[in-house]
Amino acid sequence: MTRELDIRFISSNPYKLEEFEQLMSAHRYKIRTLSMKIFEIQTEDVDQLIEDKAVQAFNRLGRPLVIEHTGLSIDRLNGLPGGLTQMFWDRLQGDKFAALFGVPPDNTVTASTKLAYCDGRRILTFEGSIKGQIAEIPRGDRHFQWDTVFIPDGYGQTFAEMGAEKNKISMRKSAVDAFVEWIERSF
Repeated sequence: MTRELDIRFISSNPYKLEEFEQLMSAHRYKIRTLSMKIFEIQTEDVDQLIEDKAVQAFNRLGRPLVIEHTGLSIDRLNGLPGGLTQMFWDRLQGDKFAALFGVPPDNTVTASTKLAYCDGRRILTFEGSIKGQIAEIPRGDRHFQWDTVFIPDGYGQTFAEMGAEKNKISMRKSAVDAFVEWIERSF
């Protein structure tokens, strides 16, 4: 039986909305999604970034919600772009990003997702990460940003090429799993 939660997942990215819904559904939870653009402060401090986004979203919506930030930390850049991944991606796009950072053996990267739950009284965070490499050229459907260049360790395909298999191993899945563990202890 599916249990509906009175929590909204907020994102302006339709692919994140869909993926989050699928991941929650795998745990037999239904959560409402809402497409809403939230201004992101430009900082490498993902904790500060995600908490700021959660407060902004809660102030606009006034209801319990979950918001997330996903980024890449490139080893040879000492963890950059991290919280600044969107800015890097918007400027470089797939081909340039892969050309700059996808050259082995120095193409290792960590993809991380941080979720923030905010109910107006508290902000709780949940994380997931996965190691991988940046592909030398983008591969797969280009709609979901850097999925075309991220190859998780132990796999030969980018996230964009993996289809539904991605949801079995992704950093977002790990963060959602931690969130669901909290829900099951708290609700």
